Amino acid sequence: MSNFLPNALVKKLGVNPLFDKDAFIKVHEEGIRATAIRLNPNKLEECPFDSKGKVPWCKAAYYLQDRPVFTLDPLFHAGAYYPQDASSMFIDHIIQCLKLNLHAVRALDLCGAPGGKSTLLNSSLHPDSLLVANEIIKTRVTILQDNLMKWGNANTVTTNNDPAAFNRLPGYFDLMVVDAPCSGSGMFRKDADAIEEWSEANVKLCSERQQRILAESLKALKEGGYLFYSTCSYSSEENEDIIDWLLDSGDFESVDITVEDNWGIDHTFSMKHRGHGYRFYPHKLGGEGFFIAVLKKVGEQETFNRKRIKPEKSDVPKGILNDWISNSDSLHTFLHHEDVYVFPKIYENDLKYLQNVLYLKNAGTNVGKLNRKELIPSHALALSNYLVEYKAVDLSLEDARNYLRKENICVDTSFADGIQGWAIARFQGQRLGWMKVLSNRINNYYPKELRIVNL
Repeated sequence: MSNFLPNALVKKLGVNPLFDKDAFIKVHEEGIRATAIRLNPNKLEECPFDSKGKVPWCKAAYYLQDRPVFTLDPLFHAGAYYPQDASSMFIDHIIQCLKLNLHAVRALDLCGAPGGKSTLLNSSLHPDSLLVANEIIKTRVTILQDNLMKWGNANTVTTNNDPAAFNRLPGYFDLMVVDAPCSGSGMFRKDADAIEEWSEANVKLCSERQQRILAESLKALKEGGYLFYSTCSYSSEENEDIIDWLLDSGDFESVDITVEDNWGIDHTFSMKHRGHGYRFYPHKLGGEGFFIAVLKKVGEQETFNRKRIKPEKSDVPKGILNDWISNSDSLHTFLHHEDVYVFPKIYENDLKYLQNVLYLKNAGTNVGKLNRKELIPSHALALSNYLVEYKAVDLSLEDARNYLRKENICVDTSFADGIQGWAIARFQGQRLGWMKVLSNRINNYYPKELRIVNL
């Protein structure tokens, strides 16, 4: 038996005669973890690092030879990729299997921070979809908002609400992703504190909390909609037993997802209803511990009154975005205090529905601040996929890091090649933020709250 893994957990997993207990213990004792990234398809086409190969269940993801210091990589701050455990990327494969990438859907990531699954959904779903990314913990919702901002799409809404708030939108979402808070045994290699905090009592507590989260939010899922339920736990009480609990209601049916044999994913079944589940073990594949199941809502679900709301006249001066935003005809513009935002026009009514029942942290893309009739561009605009081709200054790695530290770039502005005024700071073709090139200096407009410290 392992000297540091909880004996109660290992013993329970070992009840399954197909479970390789020795290999499971060995991979945790060795502590060697796979590093993977998922590319932002709107910004990057090729892996920027030495790759060990593609993640087989996610089309734009790669295993890396070595783990870089992502904090010091300008491409990370540009939103060109997202470092994510490969097991969690299985959601991309599920979306392809269910063909949710072929038509627009309204999706909710209920427990969204820090943003790995939200950015994955934003890339994998049909581009005309609406994504609501929620996080109940106020200190974590800002991280979620920042990661979606770096991803660069305007079809997202970030919210800070208790799961129960979403029951005020009955039958609204086509897809709900619930990556539920759990006892964390799947993260033992990644987080030593998870081992110290694990106990059978905590597993029971987490199972009860997961049931509460689901019970208080599932009215928001429409009839015929899909629930993706996942945890980073190995305990059946938080996984297959929750699936049985959902199937007990009669409102759901289990969905089987095709999995290739050579992927190393365990296809499991719940004890009572034989509901499908998918387990990821680090001794069998390149990823951490993970569980996911897909259920389809078949029970009747009332839908809230989607009355058409009369469009409000925009306070944004006409034509002010012409020099900044492409495809502006497809975007709804609105003013929040002095800040101009853009949001998909097809979801203008939806934004009102959401505002009426939820606390919104952010909606769409903040384009900039209105100063009289001039627009002062925002950092979100610099990283947005809607920004027009704008004059840019290409930086070396050293200058790019100095820019991200919000330090002075260079007193000698000759490398800016005659550019004056607002310009994009760019590294290897990726936008980092704004600078203002003057005759004798360059003003660095990288946000103070995002600046990196020198490691």
